[in-house]
Amino acid sequence: MEFGISTPALLFPALSLLLLVYTNRFLATAQLARMLHRQEQNSFGQNEQIKNLKYRLELTKWMQIFGVLSILLCTLSMFGLFLGFSMLSKTVFAVSMLVMSISLIISLTEMSVSTRALNLELSDLHEENNKR
Repeated sequence: MEFGISTPALLFPALSLLLLVYTNRFLATAQLARMLHRQEQNSFGQNEQIKNLKYRLELTKWMQIFGVLSILLCTLSMFGLFLGFSMLSKTVFAVSMLVMSISLIISLTEMSVSTRALNLELSDLHEENNKR
């Protein structure tokens, strides 16, 4: 397989879109946190939601860190190719892909946590509707 400067460059459009998605997830989680903060009652359910949101924010932070690190390593790989360090560039690019995989795995975890939180909230609504 030919490994030229265009190989790591192929990841750039995908990485920028991925970081946009990660940022949107962060903004949505932050909006939920602000909404909960504004509500006056502090029931057990809200405490659990706040813990969940803190965990989701932490996951989102790590998704973004690994995503940005992947872009940085990809850029370093391209720079190494430009300077003629082919073997080093291949290694750095491989690490870049590994780091991106870690970011994606964290993203899957965050989606799972978010889905569980939404299901709990929907089950509460379902219980309230059944009482009426």
